[in-house]
Amino acid sequence: MNIPSELKYTKDHEWVKVEGDVVTIGITDFAQGELGDIVYVDVDSLDDTLEIEEVFGSVEAVKTVSDLFMPLSGEVTEFNEGLEDEPELVNSDPYGKGWMIKIKISDESQLEGLLSADAYQELIQG
Repeated sequence: MNIPSELKYTKDHEWVKVEGDVVTIGITDFAQGELGDIVYVDVDSLDDTLEIEEVFGSVEAVKTVSDLFMPLSGEVTEFNEGLEDEPELVNSDPYGKGWMIKIKISDESQLEGLLSADAYQELIQG
C-alpha cells in the first residue's frame, strides 16, 4: 500500500498536498484499489468556493460511483483535464498524474484536522 509520508489524508480517502495556500487533492492508492477500474471523473465545481466536507465531484468506476469530498474549505481553481481523456490515471498514478483538483484554501487552521500518513494507515488497517 502506497501512503506517501509527505502528504496529509482524510477519513474519506483523499490525499492533500500543501504548497503555500494552494492545495492539490486526489484519492488515495487504497481508495482507487477499492473502487477498481476508474472510467470517469466528474468535477463540476471549478471556480466554486466550497466548505469542508462538501461534495466537489464524483468518481465512477466500473461497478460504482463515489462522491468526492472537500478536505478543506476553499475555491476550486483547477481541474486535472488529463482525467477527461485518461481517467485511469487515478488507478495507475493516484499521487502524481492522477491528481483531481487544486484549491486555494480559505482556512489554514483546517489543515490541523487532516491525518498523517501513519494515522491514515491505522485507519485503513482498522
